[in-house]
Amino acid sequence: MKTVLITGAGIGIGRASALAFGQAGYRVIVTDILADEGAAAVKEIADAGGTAEFYHLDVTSTDNANQVVAKIETAYGAIDTIVCNAGIAHKVPLEDMTDEKWDFTFDVDLKGMFRVIRPALAQMKKANTGSIICLSSCMGVMYGWDEHVHYSAAKAGVVGLVRGLANELARDGIKVNGVAPGYIRTAQLLSEKHSLGEEGAQKAGAFIPMGRIGQPDDIADVIVFLASEKARYLTGQVISVDGGLGVGRY
Repeated sequence: MKTVLITGAGIGIGRASALAFGQAGYRVIVTDILADEGAAAVKEIADAGGTAEFYHLDVTSTDNANQVVAKIETAYGAIDTIVCNAGIAHKVPLEDMTDEKWDFTFDVDLKGMFRVIRPALAQMKKANTGSIICLSSCMGVMYGWDEHVHYSAAKAGVVGLVRGLANELARDGIKVNGVAPGYIRTAQLLSEKHSLGEEGAQKAGAFIPMGRIGQPDDIADVIVFLASEKARYLTGQVISVDGGLGVGRY
């Protein structure tokens, strides 16, 4: 049985990905700082006949990341797939931005990926196989987001991480790709304080060419594809999954 580690898997796209991998027959390692939500995701996978475990993981902690990866490897060997999904997006005008707020966003959204990937590489290289999938955003690959400059910058950094790491690991049999979601119905998007809110989400759906904002499983299915053998010759790419948002005319 293949093992997938997913960060931020208690809610949103991470949770949908956990359920999709469970349905695909993977052993799903659900990780999050949200213990109740993580446990609920594990239960849902198990109730559907899948295999899953929950680990508390704060991606801003190097020690925590190292410990979680070591426990998984001790129990099951090399991790087959890593999905770096954990992220935050807080609305802060640049003139109000502190070094601490800027650094925290990068610590979660970009460096958090590095922390989880790094300790897993030795065993993945020995296995000469594996897949790493990192979540960027439409705001990191095609648009700027006012009052979210720190988020856009971090998510643009994910693109560089994917491209560089794909080149570094290709000869080791490890593929590295990214997904850049458009507007997806998650708690983050529906936050009035930090994002569009419900009214804004409805307005966005009207100008997206496919006529709706996305659902978390729209992204999860692409992530599972990238991890699969069907994507065996695909690496170093960040795929926009946005209902045509990036190519639409407004």
